[in-house]
Amino acid sequence: MAPAKRVADFRREGDHWFYDVVLPSDVTVVVGGQHFHLHKFPLVSRCGKLARELEENTQKIGAASNVLLDGFPGGSENFLVAVKHCYGFRVELTPRNLVMIYCAADYLEMTDEYGDDNLLSKCHDYLHKKVLRNWKDCILTLQSSESAIPYAEKLQIISKCMNAMSVMACTDPSLFGWPMRMYGSLQSPGGSILWNGINTGAKIRRIGPEWWYEDISYLGIDIFLKLIKTMQSRGIRPEHIAGMIMYYARKYLPGLRRWKGMQDSARTVTSLSTMPKSVDQRVLVEVIVDLLPEKKSKSYCRFLSWLLRVALILGVSQECRETIERRIGVQMELATLDCLLIPTYSDSDTLYDTDCFQRILQHFLSSDRTISPFSPSSVDEEMTPSSAPLRRVARLVDNYIAEVASDVNLKPNKIQALLEAMPEGSRSLHDGLYRALDIYYKAHPWLSDSEKENVCNIIDYQKLSIDACAHATQNERLPLRVVLQVLFFEQLRLRTTVASCLQAVETQAELANPVAVGPHPTRQTTRRDRWVTTVRENHDLKVDFESMRTRVRELEEELRKIRLDMGRVSKPNVPLAPSLVIPGRTGCGLLPRASEVHGKVLQSAPSTPRSLVENVRDPQHSRHRKSSSYV
Repeated sequence: MAPAKRVADFRREGDHWFYDVVLPSDVTVVVGGQHFHLHKFPLVSRCGKLARELEENTQKIGAASNVLLDGFPGGSENFLVAVKHCYGFRVELTPRNLVMIYCAADYLEMTDEYGDDNLLSKCHDYLHKKVLRNWKDCILTLQSSESAIPYAEKLQIISKCMNAMSVMACTDPSLFGWPMRMYGSLQSPGGSILWNGINTGAKIRRIGPEWWYEDISYLGIDIFLKLIKTMQSRGIRPEHIAGMIMYYARKYLPGLRRWKGMQDSARTVTSLSTMPKSVDQRVLVEVIVDLLPEKKSKSYCRFLSWLLRVALILGVSQECRETIERRIGVQMELATLDCLLIPTYSDSDTLYDTDCFQRILQHFLSSDRTISPFSPSSVDEEMTPSSAPLRRVARLVDNYIAEVASDVNLKPNKIQALLEAMPEGSRSLHDGLYRALDIYYKAHPWLSDSEKENVCNIIDYQKLSIDACAHATQNERLPLRVVLQVLFFEQLRLRTTVASCLQAVETQAELANPVAVGPHPTRQTTRRDRWVTTVRENHDLKVDFESMRTRVRELEEELRKIRLDMGRVSKPNVPLAPSLVIPGRTGCGLLPRASEVHGKVLQSAPSTPRSLVENVRDPQHSRHRKSSSYV
C-alpha cells in the first residue's frame, strides 16, 4: 500500500505530509519518522487515543503541539488510511488490508463513542459479515496477519478465522460453494456447466475431502501451526490433519518431493495469494514432528521414514530425531525394506546407518503396540490382529541384513548385533539368517573361521529348511564345524521323521485290525524295544559326531603344519619335518594314525562329510571349487 507522491487531497513533501486546505495545521503527529501536519478537530472527534494525548499536551504546555506514536501497527502508510477516515474519506476494506486497518483503529481507539459508524465498528462488521463466511477471504486475511500477529491475536481475528475455516474444512464444500468457483452453479442434465442457459461443455470437478490442503499450504509456518492446533481441538479427523501436514512438508522440504510428487490442485487461491516468507527448514521439521498425530498406516510410516532422512541431513536436535525414530518403531510392522534402508549421512564408512535401524527396532520391541490406525478402512487385510507383527518384523530384519551384508565395510560385530536383535522364537525358520550370512561371507572372504563361527552362533540349525541344509552342506564359505553341525541335525531330523512314520504306520495297522487292539504284552514289549533301539542309535550318533569333531581338529592342526612346511620348500637350507615327508608324494601325506582314525570316522558318517574331509586333505583342489550363494 505504498503511497504515491499525492494520495487523495494529501500531499507529501519529503518526510512531511500536509492536507490541502486553507486552514493551517495545528497538530503534528509523528509515525515511523513521518510527520503528519493535521488539524485537531477531525482527530479528536474520531480517535480516542489522540484526543487524550492532545488534552494532556494542552494541560502541560498550553498547546496541542506534537504527538509521537511509537509502535503503530502498519507504520505511516496505515496511519494515513486512518487519518483519511477522520477527514471523511471513504475507506475501502478488503481481506488483504482488513487486519492492518483493524489494528490501527483499535490502536487509535476509533470506537463508536467518538462518532457513529466509526472505523473500528466497520472493520468488525466486515470481518463477521464478509470474511468469516468465505474460505478464500479467510485465507487472505490470515496471510495478511503474519506481519502483525500479536495485534491480530489480541483482536481475535486469527482465532475467529481459524474457527470458521475448521468448520468449513469438515463440511462438504459443494453445499456452500467453498472454495469460490470460477463458474456459476447451474449445470445441465449431463453434468456440464451452464452460462446464461448455454452449455459451456466444461465439466464440474468433483471435490475430495482434501480440497483445502493446497490453500492452507500458502500460510506461513506460525499461522499454519496455530491453524492445525485449532483444527485438532475442533475435532477434525486425524487422517485429514496428517494429510495436511504431509502436504505442507512435501511443499517446503525438497527432500520429501521424491517420496510423492506434488499434485496440482484446481481449487487453489494461488493467483490471489503470495507464498509465505522462507523459514528455516530445520525449524520446520521440528514443528511438523510436534504436530503429527500418534496414529499409524503404511503411507504414514513411509512418510516418517523420508522425514527422518531429511532430519538427518539438516542436523535436527537429538530429541526430534528420537521422536521420529520412535514413531517409526511403534509401527515397524507396516514398514517396507526401502523405508528402513537409511543411508549414512555422517563420517561412517558403512553405506547404511545400521545404528539408526537398531534404534528403530528397539523402539518396536519395547513398545506396547497399542497405537490405533487412522481409520478401519486404512488397515489392510494382511494387517489384521490375527497376524503376528513380530514375525513380520523378523522377516523384515532378515531382508535388511541380507541387503546391508554386501557392504565390505560392515564389521562382524555390527552384523552380529543385527542378527541378535530379534528375540528367540520370533522366527519359525532361520533360512533368512542363513541367506544373509552367506551373502556376508561372500562379500568378506578374508574373515577367519573363528570370526565366522562367532557370527554363526545365532543360527539354530534345527530351524533350517531342507533346501537350506542342502545348500549349507555344499557351501565352502562356511566353517567346517558349522557344516558338520548342519549334517548332524539333518540326520537327527531324518531319524525322528522315520520314527514318527513307523509309529503312524503301527497306529493305522492297529485301527485296521480291531481284534488286535488291546493291551497285548508282546506288542507292548516290541514297541518298547523299538524305542530303546532308536534312543541307542541317537546316542551312538552323538558319540560319532564328537569323534568326528575331534578328528576335524586334528586334521586342521595337521593341515596347518603341512602348509607351514610347504611354505618352507621355497626357502633354501630349510629342512622339512621328517615325520611328514612320504616318499613318492609332494608333502601331502598324513600320519598312519590319522588315516586309521579317518577310516573309522567314515564308517559312521554319511557320504557328504566324506567329501568334506577329502577337501580338507586336498586343499589345492578345494580352493578351485565354487559354490553358489543361497537365495
